[in-house]
Amino acid sequence: MRWWSVANFVSNAGTWMQLTVQNLLVLHITGSAAATGLSMSVQAAPALLMSLVGGAAVDRWPRKLTAAVSQALLGAVAFTTAVLVACGGLDLTVLMALAAVTGVIATVDGPACALLGNDLVPPEDVPSAIGVGSLVHSAGRLAGAALGGVTVAFLGTAAAYVANGVSFLFVASVIPFLRPAYGALRQAAPARRGSGAAATGTGTGRDTAADMTVRQGLMFFMRRPRLVALAGVTGISAVFGRNYTLTLAVLVTGPLAGDAGSFGTVSTVLAVGGIVGAVLGARLRRPSVRLVGMLAAAGALLQVVAGFSPSFAVLLVLVLPMAVVESVSDTAGKTVLQTDPPAHLRGRVLGVWGSVSTGWGLAGPPALGLLMELAGARGALVVGGLIIAGSIGAGFLLRGRREVTVPVLVREAAPGAGALGTAA
Repeated sequence: MRWWSVANFVSNAGTWMQLTVQNLLVLHITGSAAATGLSMSVQAAPALLMSLVGGAAVDRWPRKLTAAVSQALLGAVAFTTAVLVACGGLDLTVLMALAAVTGVIATVDGPACALLGNDLVPPEDVPSAIGVGSLVHSAGRLAGAALGGVTVAFLGTAAAYVANGVSFLFVASVIPFLRPAYGALRQAAPARRGSGAAATGTGTGRDTAADMTVRQGLMFFMRRPRLVALAGVTGISAVFGRNYTLTLAVLVTGPLAGDAGSFGTVSTVLAVGGIVGAVLGARLRRPSVRLVGMLAAAGALLQVVAGFSPSFAVLLVLVLPMAVVESVSDTAGKTVLQTDPPAHLRGRVLGVWGSVSTGWGLAGPPALGLLMELAGARGALVVGGLIIAGSIGAGFLLRGRREVTVPVLVREAAPGAGALGTAA
């Protein structure tokens, strides 16, 4: 697990280095901020359509091999881009094509690497492993963004892509030496044999194949109320509350009369809060969707208060707890998502999540931008926070009313028993 964490830190730093440089490269080629946003959308778009297939592939194929191959392919794309940049053969069309290829590979790489990390610890330690992963991600983001600017200044754009390619190869070279924990290995064993009759050895290969379909993962997700609720909480929070790079940038440089350096300070505080939240989230043993909702609502209320910040100093005081709460909520949500399904369905459930989260990731910035046009930066923070908190509160009330109603139905049906009593 230590080796895997080091490898992921290197990979995350390389990825954020490339993302930073890629945005600068698109701006250099086109001079258009819209084209920069388009390149990011092109890289994210494959997840909207292909994450289900990618998740099914992770459930079907050996996890270590799948993760190693996907990392090596991502490295090959990075090296190809570096060569094209160095030779002057990279234009916008080629860059978009390479971004799309990266997005396709990521639909397999994301769930494969997430689940591989969980396999390295016993099942009871999976929440801590996910928390460590969040911590590594936040630290890698900080390091990568900083190194990206330094690398471009001293070594050129191509060097950043080379560094990212090397980071992927480093991960691929570490994977063969990883050993799954004994408890995790026993838990995952049914996934390789199928489930039900296939798992007991009495079924057929056809039974196992039917158990590994994309449709089964989708139906499991849709019929699991806690996963649907988790998607709802996370989705509304992502659209109206977590695009802080957009809302806080406008607030700082607008009503609070700050500059780019001021927003850089806010970004640093957000990153530090993310790291602190990941450490706290790693201590959660059995997080629930209810906890995720409560944390999301608390973060939304902090966002409302931030919208009324009279000064930059007050905003900084509020930004840290906002980031901490968001990070703990994210870690708790990932733990529920990756541990709630049975082992043989987790890749496909993560695939469904990839498609859903890409949808709100693409819809969020335009919706929030429209809200800022209508209500301003302060209004967007306040209204967005109230929408989040109100929606989550309504969900809790409806669930509580349902929990009260069902026992009443059971008591009323008890004297006569019958079908209603059994169904309830």
